[in-house]
Amino acid sequence: MPVMAIYERKTRRWSRIEYERLIDLGVFQPGDPIELIGGELVVAEPQGAPHYTAIRKTARVLERAFGPSWEVRTQGPMGLDEESEPEPDVAVVPGEPEDYRSAHPSRADLVVEVSESSLAFDRGHKGSVYARAGILDYWIVNLVDRVLEVYREPAPDAAAPFGARYARREVLDPSRQVSPLAAPHTRIQVRDLFA
Repeated sequence: MPVMAIYERKTRRWSRIEYERLIDLGVFQPGDPIELIGGELVVAEPQGAPHYTAIRKTARVLERAFGPSWEVRTQGPMGLDEESEPEPDVAVVPGEPEDYRSAHPSRADLVVEVSESSLAFDRGHKGSVYARAGILDYWIVNLVDRVLEVYREPAPDAAAPFGARYARREVLDPSRQVSPLAAPHTRIQVRDLFA
């Protein structure tokens, strides 16, 4: 009986520099739903009408809550570390758009993902990447259960996908209110984030 060679399947991890070089070379086109998460190229969740509407509603609510000295970015890249350049559905960063003309922001005061089919990934992998980067306020607009999941207090955790997780999680139904950590004087109605 002939002996068959057995090959171990391997994956290749990508650095942020390599990922950006692929973009510069035109391997990925504007609008391609690709993100770099912890060294892995990940295809983003497809957007149905409720998903996109929730992104726009969330962005508008946060623009009002934070005011003019903040930039509310929708689906813009963030250079978190050497192996992660996610494109959160909404990110609130200080300053104006011009402040980021030469480099993507590396930090945000609030990151929001709108989740339907990507809910487990956004809780686990993306939550771990954001916690590792020290993002203090991470929200998931959970379209499946119609609740807002608020994650705070990033902490090291060797069992988490990227070595960190959020120590505090609060689940708020549409009747509740929430205040961003960076804008504690504002009260946001959770129902205003949903389509």
